[in-house]
This record gives sequence, structure tokens and C-alpha cells, in this order.
Amino acid sequence: MLVTGASSGIGEALARELARRGDTVALVARRRERLDAILADCRATSPDSERWSADLSDPLSAANLALSIWDHYDGLDVVVNNAAVPMRRSATRLTMADVERTMTVNYFSPVAITLALLPRMLERSSGTIVNVSSLGGRLGITAEAAYSGSKFALAGWSESLALDLDGTGLAVKLILPGAIDTEIWDQPDNDAPLYQGPKVPPADIATGIADAIDSEQFEHYLPDMKAIIEMKTSNIDGFMVGMRSMTGGAT
Repeated sequence: MLVTGASSGIGEALARELARRGDTVALVARRRERLDAILADCRATSPDSERWSADLSDPLSAANLALSIWDHYDGLDVVVNNAAVPMRRSATRLTMADVERTMTVNYFSPVAITLALLPRMLERSSGTIVNVSSLGGRLGITAEAAYSGSKFALAGWSESLALDLDGTGLAVKLILPGAIDTEIWDQPDNDAPLYQGPKVPPADIATGIADAIDSEQFEHYLPDMKAIIEMKTSNIDGFMVGMRSMTGGAT
């Protein structure tokens, strides 16, 4: 199982959970030393797990890496596109460079990885693609236009991909995490987060993703915050009024 963004947060917790269950895990992330430590723990229950240190900000390189990992294992049963970068900055202060970097890591690289592996999965009529979007991929968040845009794109891609792959033997799972206690909240090139509420431990989300891989369900809210999306869909104007009041109209 290939897991991107495996050096911290949800990716780290998921790699550990999958290894605990006895699955072989290919860990991918930028920070080599962090990966080495996590890999050492994973190998206690999953001795064939390996790590690849890579920057996924180049979609072509990300695609080629995925193909190399496939060749290393002579196949991949599950690909978890989890790596992502935050971008907390009002649209009034965003640059195209901000938007492009966010879209590249959060959307274009997962798509590139998927398209690279898709012919091989289709040839053998099996495989599962897991895309980790966000609650911000179903609702717009104040001062996170670039981030929400990238996660909306990943959610839409996942829905259409699942429909296109119907009957092929391949499965697509869309994961929509809420507020999770990860490094995403504390990044030097981002504004301070407006949200100050409770956060769910990554290990809880990892368990949910691992369970989702074998489920029949396409969409998974972790934790279950689907009611918020249903409220927003039924009354988008009311939702936006509520969002403004929660953030104080901050820009």
C-alpha cells in the first residue's frame, strides 16, 4: 500500500495502522529522517515496508515515483493520496504562486499518480485509490480559498473517477477529514488559523481510513460531520452567514 505524506499527521498514523494490521506499506514524504524512524516501527509488524523520500510538488516526478514503487513491489493494491499543504491566506492577499503550489501538491500530483498507475490497475482489474480531501473540500472556509479550491477539485475528481471506473474491478474512496491535530495548523508561511476548537487525534482518522479501504462506501467523513455539509447544501446563504459570524468577517 502506497501512502503519501507519511512523515507526519494522518499519513504517519495511517502507515503505522496499516503496518500494525500486517499490510506492506510504501511510505512517501519529503523528510527522510522522519521516514526512517517511522519505517523502523512499521517493520516490526510489516518487514517488507520501505520508504521513499520525495517532494511531490512536481506531478511528473510524482507519477514516475509511483511507477517505480509499483515495479519495486511488482504491483500495488492500494494507493492513498494523502500528502497536502495548507494555504491560510485571504484571497485578497493570495498570489498565483500560492495557488499554483497548493493546487500542484494537493490536486495535480494525486491526479498524476493515479493516471500513471491506472493502466496497470485496469490491466489486472483490481486496485483501490484513496483520496484524502478535507471538510474544506465540501465547504468554503474563510481565508482558505486556495486550500479549499484544491480540496474541492480532489473531491470532484474522485467522484467522477469512481463513476468512470464502475465495473472495472477498481474502487475509489474519498476521505473527508475534519479538524485533525496535525502540523497543518502551525506552518510558517500561513496565517494563524481562525479555528480554535477541538481537534481529533490522527490515529483515530487512520483507523477510519484503514477501515474505509475494505468498505463498500465511497465517501467517508472522519469524524462524521456530514450533517454540516447537508445543512450547507440546503441553505448555502445561511451557511455563509454562519461562517462569517464564526470568523468575525476576518480577512
